[in-house]
Amino acid sequence: MTLARIGVLSLLALALGAGIAGLAGSGSLLGVLTQAVIYAIFALGVGVLLRQSGLVSFGHALFFGAAGYGMGVVLALDWMPAEAAIPVVLLAIGVLAFLIGLVIVRVPGIAFGMLTLAIGQMAYLLAFRARGLTGGADGMGIHWPATLFGYSQSALLKPATVFLIAWVSMVLTTVLLLFILRTRFGAITEAIRDNEERARFIGIGTTAPRAAVYALSAVVAGIAGILSSLNTGFVSPENLHWSVSAITLLMVIVGGFEKLAGPIIGAIVYVMFKDLLGGYATHSMALFGAALIAVIVFSPHGIAGALERLYIRLRHGPGVRRESV
Repeated sequence: MTLARIGVLSLLALALGAGIAGLAGSGSLLGVLTQAVIYAIFALGVGVLLRQSGLVSFGHALFFGAAGYGMGVVLALDWMPAEAAIPVVLLAIGVLAFLIGLVIVRVPGIAFGMLTLAIGQMAYLLAFRARGLTGGADGMGIHWPATLFGYSQSALLKPATVFLIAWVSMVLTTVLLLFILRTRFGAITEAIRDNEERARFIGIGTTAPRAAVYALSAVVAGIAGILSSLNTGFVSPENLHWSVSAITLLMVIVGGFEKLAGPIIGAIVYVMFKDLLGGYATHSMALFGAALIAVIVFSPHGIAGALERLYIRLRHGPGVRRESV
């Protein structure tokens, strides 16, 4: 994808977000859409790890929840202004994830997934038991200041404004990832993913780049966590639970992880699908599980892959394969 095309698509995406915010008159609908976009950013982080390293994480809720707790603790103890706390918390998450990654990315396959699950559940139990700091099972309210970046809290927390903040964050995060993955760093991590032994043979160090991808995906999940804490003003141990990681991973698989748009599509489909179920939402996992089986069997590249194949067929004819375009 050329830089000009990325720029045009970004502007169209921003215009689409503004259109949705203007046309969706219902505050409850905007609330659901905001939640979908926040999970889309979270899924984007999980998808980047899977796309660039081929690693499956069952514990990325650690970074989603840690971002909320980080903001909550910093603001409660009044260590620094909220405007400074946001980049500091994201930087801390990136450094923490890189240090963890230096150890666990050496472990291949399912063992890596089990390690991420164990680390995530340790954080869940820590938040659950550190009642004096985190509020324990009751969670903690996040005391955002009356003004943030010069805007009053009442203005920022309007449904349309929160949705636009989340949407713009999603577009900018996606564009930034596209630029990062187009650099030499992206090429190196893809070479390591495809054949780690060959990458070592030609002199590429493999541990640090894989840990960097893990840290990058953690920071993206942290952005979603901070947006969630702004949207709800609350964080609890449930944000760290493995089930949150599992649901997000399902979103990535259903949407497809080979394209950055895949996890975004999967998350929006899941949240909207769950909302449409209404009173039957308790059965959403069973229905989404059936959808997952259908996607894996009939479209291994996810919804994004199916849409790409449809686009190629409409543009080049039915005989043209996806790989030849």
